[in-house]
Amino acid sequence: MVDEPAAESEVLYDVDGHVATITLNRPHRRNAISVAMLVQLGEAIERVERDRGVRVAIITGAGAGFCSGLDIKDAMAGTGIGGGGNVDGAGAGGALSRTSDLPTVTLQEMDKPIIAAINGAAAGYGFDLALGCDLRLAASSARILPGFAKRAIVPESGGTWYLPRLVGWAKAAEIAYLGRDLTADQAKEYGILNEVVPDTDLMAVTRDWAGEIAANAPLAIQAMKKLFRAGQNEDFRSHAEHVLLQLVALMRTQDFQEGLLSFMERRAPEFEGR
Repeated sequence: MVDEPAAESEVLYDVDGHVATITLNRPHRRNAISVAMLVQLGEAIERVERDRGVRVAIITGAGAGFCSGLDIKDAMAGTGIGGGGNVDGAGAGGALSRTSDLPTVTLQEMDKPIIAAINGAAAGYGFDLALGCDLRLAASSARILPGFAKRAIVPESGGTWYLPRLVGWAKAAEIAYLGRDLTADQAKEYGILNEVVPDTDLMAVTRDWAGEIAANAPLAIQAMKKLFRAGQNEDFRSHAEHVLLQLVALMRTQDFQEGLLSFMERRAPEFEGR
């Protein structure tokens, strides 16, 4: 019998240079989400946003799975998310009681870019979590399992908001209503994934992408993300004015001067986020 890991280790956090890696760490349950993991995941995402030295983050899973969704065994026992009919952890000590506490909301509101490195099955909550990231890379053996309709529920953590915007209404309806398992290649074809790579190369390729993003001007990257987010709810004229305000602010930064100087000197820029 595999021992349960200590609660404080259900989400691992590591920083290398300007890149943070958040690892879901319940491999014995294919990284199924427990109440403790949900709380720690939210804290890790907030930590990325607060740390000035971190410019981009990666979310992945320990072991063979990315995230198999909410922990069904805990829910059936009445000790996990969904136990007793609750969706916010109230049945397990009330760890989460407001929508604003949920990691998927924190993820959508953060300004720093985040990449999902999908190393195995992404099911249910795991699928929503991946959709909430800016970029999604997957191992060739990974599977996307959007089986909400087969469990008599809806995507509870952002999927109904992200999926139609990402792939269009008709394709989102096909994916959600049929609830069929998708291979990584199918998910890429549908526009869910940015890239599919050999299993053994997933983290190396993801870190390469993260490193390339981190080498760019962090304030500009964060401004782009803010504008992407705002643009989903703005008319074009309002958005154009919003862009101009961001541009004026960026042109006053040291990074903007470094961008110009490095171009003139024909060298790679060294941005400091100021």
